[in-house]
Amino acid sequence: MEPYELTASQASALIAEKKLSCEELARSTLARIEARDPLVKAWSYVDRDMVIRNARELDKTPPKGPLHGLTVGVKDIIETADMPTQHNSPLYLGHQSGQDAACVAVVRHSGALIVGKTDTVEFAFRGRKAATRNPHNLDYTPGGSSSGSGAAVGDLQVQLAFGTQTAGSVIRPAAYNGIYGMKPTHGAVSREGAKNTSHTLDTIGWYGRSVDDLALLAQAYRLFGTEAARPVALKGLKVGLCPSPAWQHADAYGRAALKAAGRRLEAAGAIVTELALPAAFAGMFDAQNTIMYGEARGALLADYLGPRSHLLAEHYREVVGNLHGITPQKMCAAYDLAARCRMDFEALFGPGLDVVLALASPGEPPQGLGDTGNPIFNSMWTLLHVPCVGIPVGKTPKGLPLGVQLVGPRFADDRVLDIARACAPAIHENDALGVIEPA
Repeated sequence: MEPYELTASQASALIAEKKLSCEELARSTLARIEARDPLVKAWSYVDRDMVIRNARELDKTPPKGPLHGLTVGVKDIIETADMPTQHNSPLYLGHQSGQDAACVAVVRHSGALIVGKTDTVEFAFRGRKAATRNPHNLDYTPGGSSSGSGAAVGDLQVQLAFGTQTAGSVIRPAAYNGIYGMKPTHGAVSREGAKNTSHTLDTIGWYGRSVDDLALLAQAYRLFGTEAARPVALKGLKVGLCPSPAWQHADAYGRAALKAAGRRLEAAGAIVTELALPAAFAGMFDAQNTIMYGEARGALLADYLGPRSHLLAEHYREVVGNLHGITPQKMCAAYDLAARCRMDFEALFGPGLDVVLALASPGEPPQGLGDTGNPIFNSMWTLLHVPCVGIPVGKTPKGLPLGVQLVGPRFADDRVLDIARACAPAIHENDALGVIEPA
């Protein structure tokens, strides 16, 4: 096994035991990027010499913790002190702020090795698409807006990577790239230094190749209760299989993936029952859209008024101009519905429900790069502010990955990770999964 093939957890153990150096891992990672990225195009910026130089410096010091020397990609809407942050926008070409975003600073102070910036949909908000292609089938999208981050981890070009989610931009690319993803509880990780679209929705998340990889970052961010894993018994675990009010938007592969995940958990001893959400939840999709566009008006206003506003895409001009017809009444109604549904959702958990199992995407990724996929199976959970962990399920006959997600109540990130650690072996059996046949 080459060092770049190691999961973050495997590499962390080897580095701690001095069986692998940070420079060896860095050089192996860079060789993988040089071999594969001309096809996948996951990166917007990598400085090979700086990566090796920083890895050597890490080798001179005792490991600072489990992230020491691990390779990390940063979505290019998140500030990095020593690299440009360009947002895939001509307005920010060559822009470099000279400081790290809070989420980057935490992992850098913990000894992680920042490899580079990953390509993104412009401003991570429905603008110019990333050039990134799905590493499992180059004719298809890797999802978005965290396109480069998902593809880089999915193609073994980096061990960990940051994404952001305003609608579905962490969990959906995890499904499309056959990897694990985590969207933590909203606000649990500081968003300082990341491009803002919606303060109610924007959430820093991340990708890895296992649940243990996701937990490394959860621990680094000191999410409540994540200091140590607690074993969860799969036998008797109460799982609510939730088609969601958007079920009609799932394709045959998506439906088959969710049902397959439920059957596998049931076969492993879990108690799986269908979970129907209260009728009010059907309004959450429109509420998320209203809040996103309503708050994005203010987020984009400075660029709209700036001296180079002619470089701002027409889509963003329409948002600032309120062509979506957002009114104060609609905003208040959306906020109020979200508040009620958050309480109603958390009331579902208890003796009869441990975790929710839901689709991570509508199913097979769209062909081409013009459509990064529909976030409708993510947007409700984003507005609910709840933690989500994406788990691979299998692949379509075209070799395209499919995924599901586990969802829990707010600030139960530790519990969802522990449950995901128990469920992942049953849901995701690597190559033994074979092809998911359409339902």
